Amino acid sequence: MDKFAFIIHAFSPQDIKDHLKFLKILPSSWVESLASRVPPFVLSEVKGVRSEATGKEIGGWFIGLPMTPRVLLEYSFSFVAQQIRKCGFLAEELGAKIIGLGAFTSVAGDGGITVKNGLRIAVTTGDSYTVATALQALEMASSMMEIDLGQEEIAIVGATGSIGRACALILAEEGKKVRVIGRDPEKVEKVKKEVEEIKGEEVKGFIDIEEGIKGSRALITVTSALGNLLEPAWIERGAVVCDVARPRNVAEEVAKERQDVLVIEGGVVDVPGEPDFGMDFGYPPGKSYACMAETMILTLEGRFEDYTLGKEIEVERVKEIDLLAQKHGFKVSGLRSFGRELNEEEIEEIKKRI
Repeated sequence: MDKFAFIIHAFSPQDIKDHLKFLKILPSSWVESLASRVPPFVLSEVKGVRSEATGKEIGGWFIGLPMTPRVLLEYSFSFVAQQIRKCGFLAEELGAKIIGLGAFTSVAGDGGITVKNGLRIAVTTGDSYTVATALQALEMASSMMEIDLGQEEIAIVGATGSIGRACALILAEEGKKVRVIGRDPEKVEKVKKEVEEIKGEEVKGFIDIEEGIKGSRALITVTSALGNLLEPAWIERGAVVCDVARPRNVAEEVAKERQDVLVIEGGVVDVPGEPDFGMDFGYPPGKSYACMAETMILTLEGRFEDYTLGKEIEVERVKEIDLLAQKHGFKVSGLRSFGRELNEEEIEEIKKRI
């Protein structure tokens, strides 16, 4: 049986305290520092993932890395890469043929290129399938909110990152109007020009989020920022906000304050077969993040290669992994908001408040 591994890191010092009980009495900053030197470990074994097309079944492991987003982004990258690489060595010992970099382990540094050095198994960030599912979720939500994406200017907050850039390029290929929003003026200009080459017309670029999203009713947020990026008053009435980032870019308080706005999670999928992940990471049984799913899809396909690495995602890879996902039975998991599934009645209530 082919096996995969996927890295799950801590999202807060409390996550670490929950798993490493001997650290629970220490201040959070101490916990983060000490835990960052703890070797990675097996969180759980994954069973029962089965292709609808071929019947092939695979297994794998979730590997725990006790490092928070702050540590992954702010500590020396040489140290961070070494710790992530240890996850790869553990995966090799377990018998995995590919390892996926979850959440901020793919954001840190150069998007997995340095981490790959010295590893015999394949490495992928999972970002290609994350892009595909985010765009599908935005399309689904916009349709339910009666927003015509063919007419709307789609604002991408974090368009200079790997996922945001790929979303912008694909939307431009589809003939959609795009706004490029990022913190670095030079990077904004670079992505803006790439989109303009596809569109053949001028594209708006912004470094101010409030200005960038003003008037847009279709938003994608996908930045590596820690904390809420969107103030409730900035968001247009009746807008759809697809939050792809983990940790989230949009706080739950925003949705509570703006009940005329639909905030959804991007990148959540149903996994085929009878998957048993052996742990609870906040979703109902059988559902996973798209980045996890990319690793599973490649394993089902027998594609043990460095599929998505680096800071620039290839559009063709996004399209390919989406087709492979459909082949094996992976699909976007309805519309979810802050960990729960939304029904049509709830969305109708939002529309009534516009």
